[in-house]
Amino acid sequence: IEEWKWMGSPVWSRDGIIAVGNAHKGKVKLTFMYGAQLPDPDKLFNTGFEGNVRRAIDLFEGDKINASAFKTLIRAAIELNQARSRKSAKKPAKKATAGAHATAKKKA
Repeated sequence: IEEWKWMGSPVWSRDGIIAVGNAHKGKVKLTFMYGAQLPDPDKLFNTGFEGNVRRAIDLFEGDKINASAFKTLIRAAIELNQARSRKSAKKPAKKATAGAHATAKKKA
């Protein structure tokens, strides 16, 4: 799915966000939501290494991108999102604790 969110940023998703695009002066940044968990044997990621979750590709005018490697990266992001969805679906719902119930009762 392609959508426009967060003040006009394009967002691509399937079973969760895959990537967000942002235009900057002189470049376009494509940030992968869980890029740090994705295999990148072709070294497409060229920025965002300081974080523990996201990774990005900065694209400058005239850059060439390896289409096959890019498709592989997108597919890996989709697979990761699907695995995360399955994992969260298997988690049992948390039970309310007595303290949380009492606090909610006071507010009501």
